[in-house]
Amino acid sequence: MSEAVLKVGALARRTGLSVRALHHYDQIGLLSPSRRTASGHRLYGIDEVRRLQQIVSLRQLGLSLEDIRECLARPDLPLGRVLDIHIGRVRAEIERQERLCALLEGLRARVEESGEVSLEEITRTIEATMNVEKYYSPEQLDYLRNRREVVGAERMQSVRQEWQELFEAYGEAMARGLDPASEEVQALARKSAALIEEFTGGDDGIRASLAAMYRTEGAENVLQQQGMETKPGLWEYMGLASAVLRGGGPG
Repeated sequence: MSEAVLKVGALARRTGLSVRALHHYDQIGLLSPSRRTASGHRLYGIDEVRRLQQIVSLRQLGLSLEDIRECLARPDLPLGRVLDIHIGRVRAEIERQERLCALLEGLRARVEESGEVSLEEITRTIEATMNVEKYYSPEQLDYLRNRREVVGAERMQSVRQEWQELFEAYGEAMARGLDPASEEVQALARKSAALIEEFTGGDDGIRASLAAMYRTEGAENVLQQQGMETKPGLWEYMGLASAVLRGGGPG
């Protein structure tokens, strides 16, 4: 049985690539046909189509044609390995889209609860989305999503209320001029630490990313994006209390 071959036009139609692209790959030596017809038409067999799959996958991963040429010259990069890499990238993109979908569903739920959302609320959601994507790695976002599932929606709402009550208690303590090292304020600091521990699950990387986001974006801005207001200077006051709790002393 003779090997199945495709002319360049047929290969282009079946793969969605342009004839021009296939010609270019041939001209630069990236994908040359195994044979030609008597009249000079390119013919591509199974080996060339397998190589084309590698080229397409590597292009999807963002590699230049020159980088692809170098990759394909490596004997330790068979088609199966290239497909594994491509599959991993596609799955990561699917997970990113799922995270975005979850955020949009949350906004949709708020619309259903209140009947409408303001322009400010929508822009805050967008900004919060971008901040989360900026400061947490895909693996960390997956971890946090799993944490939310473990904790449950009811507990998440309860935690939000607990934070609001803590902010109010901290605000009252600050207004009264209480020392951050006082037992009353330290009791609030312990509650704060416990909530942070519950959110991060004790993961040091998550804690560091959380701290970086608050430090860079400004705690008041981040909290405002989440619909929580704090008094001016409150975050610094809470930071002093937290430093005392950790044993570092105020400041």
